[in-house]
Amino acid sequence: MEKEIKNLNRIKVILAEKNLQNKWLAEQLGRDQATVSKWVTNSAQPNLESLLHIAKVLEVNVNDLVRPFD
Repeated sequence: MEKEIKNLNRIKVILAEKNLQNKWLAEQLGRDQATVSKWVTNSAQPNLESLLHIAKVLEVNVNDLVRPFD
C-alpha cells in the first residue's frame, strides 16, 4: 500500500478531484498531451515554469503539487 501511495501523482489526483482529464490540461497549457501524460505517470517532471502554470490553471497553490503524500 505504501508503494502505491508514493506512486500517486499530485497532478493526477487534482485532475481527478476536479473531474478533469490530461487532454484538458494539455490544451490549457498549450502542451502536447503526451507530455502531460508523462507528468501524470511520473515518467517525467515539469520544469518550474510549467509547474507554476499548472498550479494557476488548476487553481491550486504550487505547494499542493509538490508536497509529498502523508
